[in-house]
Amino acid sequence: MGHAVEKHFRQAWDAATATYRSTASHFIEQNIGLKAHVQRTMPVFLTLRDAEGNGLATAMLPPGGRNDPSFKIIIVGPENRDPYPDHGEAIRKLGEHFGLTLDRSRCYPY
Repeated sequence: MGHAVEKHFRQAWDAATATYRSTASHFIEQNIGLKAHVQRTMPVFLTLRDAEGNGLATAMLPPGGRNDPSFKIIIVGPENRDPYPDHGEAIRKLGEHFGLTLDRSRCYPY
């Protein structure tokens, strides 16, 4: 979608995988818990799509979708445009689902 959230995803993925420590003693099994570790530690990335699958807005929420006042939530549209005028209601519903307040003033960084 040509926005900055992709950069945040790559950085979060690299950080999560770098902090993983395997408890397995066998080389073949060393990454057996990596997926679960990444899911616990990495922010949640979601994309609102239309019926054809085109991206309308992308959200970066705190790990586990849990409220974390220190976490900077980001919600942007394609090319970093403001998604709130056209998709504000869907963003509000997303916030309700996770128990988060996803106000434009807090989540849209531009």
